[in-house]
Amino acid sequence: QVQLTESGGGSVQAGGSLRLSCAASRYPYGSNCMAWFRQAPGKDREAVARIYMRGGSSYYNASVEGRFTISRDHSEKTVWLQMNDLEPEDTAMYYCAVGDVCTARAADYGYWGHGTQVTVSS
Repeated sequence: QVQLTESGGGSVQAGGSLRLSCAASRYPYGSNCMAWFRQAPGKDREAVARIYMRGGSSYYNASVEGRFTISRDHSEKTVWLQMNDLEPEDTAMYYCAVGDVCTARAADYGYWGHGTQVTVSS
């Protein structure tokens, strides 16, 4: 069983920053990607940022490019999401996920955390 433990969510004003973290209990066989998704009420879950744990290549949703940074520690099975210049549109539940390949499709990820809430007020 793979457990993903997220932390770091909270409430901030627009322009503020938050740092999310996600620690995996282990890597599932064949998995090489950790990602952050988010889901706002009434909306589909969308990929925010993804990173290959071996190699470190990363990918971002266009809406967060230049504001968010994903990083990882492969040996510690941990990934972080530094979120700067937050906007009210960033308000959502943020989920950590593990998968084999860093796609932007939620269906391609087999393991998920319980989520951490991020709320940005104007």
